Amino acid sequence: MTVLTRKTHSTAVETLTWTPVVEEHRLERDVGAAALLKGRHIALYRTWNDRLYASSNVDPDTGASVLSRGIVGESGGVPTIASPLLKAVFNLETGECLTNDELSVETYPVRVVDGIIQVGLDF
Repeated sequence: MTVLTRKTHSTAVETLTWTPVVEEHRLERDVGAAALLKGRHIALYRTWNDRLYASSNVDPDTGASVLSRGIVGESGGVPTIASPLLKAVFNLETGECLTNDELSVETYPVRVVDGIIQVGLDF
């Protein structure tokens, strides 16, 4: 695993551990995939234009780990995931809910190294 230090919005320095998840070619376009990384339920997504995103897989409305089974889409040029249960729509870049200001999901940085998708986790 590779450790990277980055600045966050609060100007604090956060250390990320890059965790390998899956070979890039195995993640289909417009479909999510679930992974359990160090006890965290993560969802990975590849959009129609081959951009990769990661978020919590837990639907904040219900507590169920189902976001990876949601509908990958776009709203006003913003990549989104719609929960398969109550249809809340989340911005994949920021985790903000576009349909309910009281909800959000955690998002994670993603990169590809030697054909392997890696997710940056802060632990």
